[in-house]
Amino acid sequence: MSFLLPFDPATLGEPEETVPLPERIVSGDPRHLTWNFETLPDGALFAGIWESSPGAWRVDYEEWEFCSLTAGVSILHEDGAAPVTLKAGDSFVIRPGFKGVWEVVETTRKLYVIRLI
Repeated sequence: MSFLLPFDPATLGEPEETVPLPERIVSGDPRHLTWNFETLPDGALFAGIWESSPGAWRVDYEEWEFCSLTAGVSILHEDGAAPVTLKAGDSFVIRPGFKGVWEVVETTRKLYVIRLI
């Protein structure tokens, strides 16, 4: 077993296709593709690549998430705070308790690591 895990979707084949729950959609018709590269045996950590087409939906984070955008433009609208525009090259952490709207302006792709609490 190697302890190095390259994030290369070509090695995993087809991604999982999902959509936000209908009651969370704010605008558009966002479609998500996820290549999950790693899940710890206890199910508390996930890592991979995620992509979304344009649209906006409500989010409510109960987990930690590190993100690094590799393509596109998104705006995070945190309840009670000014919107933050994120683009390819930006990296950030979303802390548990974040509530608001994730808006994809241009198809966005990100590397992610999620740690459940």
